[in-house]
Amino acid sequence: MTRQITLPPQETLPSDAPQPAGWWHDAEDGARIVCDLCPRGCVLRPGDRGFCFVRANLDGRMISTTYGRSTGFCVDPIEKKPLHQFYPGTAVLSFGTPGCNLGCNFCQNWSTTRSRNLEAACERASPGKIAATAKQFGCRSVAFTYNDPIIWAEYAIDTAKACRALGVKTVAVTSGYISALARPAFYEQIDAANVDLKGFSDDFYRQYCGGRLQPVLDTLRWLAKESRAWLEITNLLIPQANDSPREIEAMCRWIAAELGPDVPLHFSAFHPDFKLTDRGPTPTSTLRFAADLARDAGLRYVYTGNVIDREHEHTYCPGCKRRVIEREGYELGEFRIAAGRCDFCNTPIAGRFDAEPGRWGSRRMPIRIDAS
Repeated sequence: MTRQITLPPQETLPSDAPQPAGWWHDAEDGARIVCDLCPRGCVLRPGDRGFCFVRANLDGRMISTTYGRSTGFCVDPIEKKPLHQFYPGTAVLSFGTPGCNLGCNFCQNWSTTRSRNLEAACERASPGKIAATAKQFGCRSVAFTYNDPIIWAEYAIDTAKACRALGVKTVAVTSGYISALARPAFYEQIDAANVDLKGFSDDFYRQYCGGRLQPVLDTLRWLAKESRAWLEITNLLIPQANDSPREIEAMCRWIAAELGPDVPLHFSAFHPDFKLTDRGPTPTSTLRFAADLARDAGLRYVYTGNVIDREHEHTYCPGCKRRVIEREGYELGEFRIAAGRCDFCNTPIAGRFDAEPGRWGSRRMPIRIDAS
């Protein structure tokens, strides 16, 4: 009988043992298994690992090889994710693991996403320990970041549950490259997501990322219409690749029409890295032009990143157009939002806000978590 596994098996195993994974089924030949977690659908013989390197066939069942392992922990400002309208100014405990299910040739975290030495690259930390540490350091949230948490969904889900039990929010910084089958269970526990919409053409995704565009659009549409998670989008503009006015305008109009005008959009500057070093950084003028196109398309919250651009760091009221959150880098200044509304004209400001903003500032504090 063909096995179809959706949610992760509920098994209690030692933390150093291979952890059973969800979202897979037996292949028709009976000798292999098929991963159903992301659109790749990797077909694995015993001993094989998927494209992501994280999920593997161990004796005819899927396991997650990085469950409970992280490449490092750091307390960051939430604006660094980037999330500008999700508890601004607060601290977030960030961590990730090795591996990735896309193959972006411009990856800025390639030393960890492409790492194949798990023991050397990782420290161990249980979901409960991560949640308790976030609480200890006064973090408003925990971010699954550095690599894509989709490929370690079981670890992310368990950590999100542990965080929720302690009143700590969770954030997924992700490509959105996940299957429709796994999407609801993964995002059910997530409070916010920043989805990296890498471009707006299938050719770009194929050539530069080794993936497809449509699954990402499907995830974005699902997050905006079906989930309770707060959503922001980042678009890294790469010269001579995805920065044409026509492509940017099409993307912005799609976001406004399909997701709504209140979804914040961050245009981020590319810097040469990994395998894409044949061109220079994104000019600030390109980012500003893209921001103009986004506003013309009807988007109400538009930002630029990885550059010094004071005008596009701030949050403005879509009603009176006055500045309601002042930023200089990751430092907050004036904050004029009360009960989710503009202090000046009472227009609702989309997002998640406490009564007072956080004051974590621009600090970056690496920490270690004892697995014991």
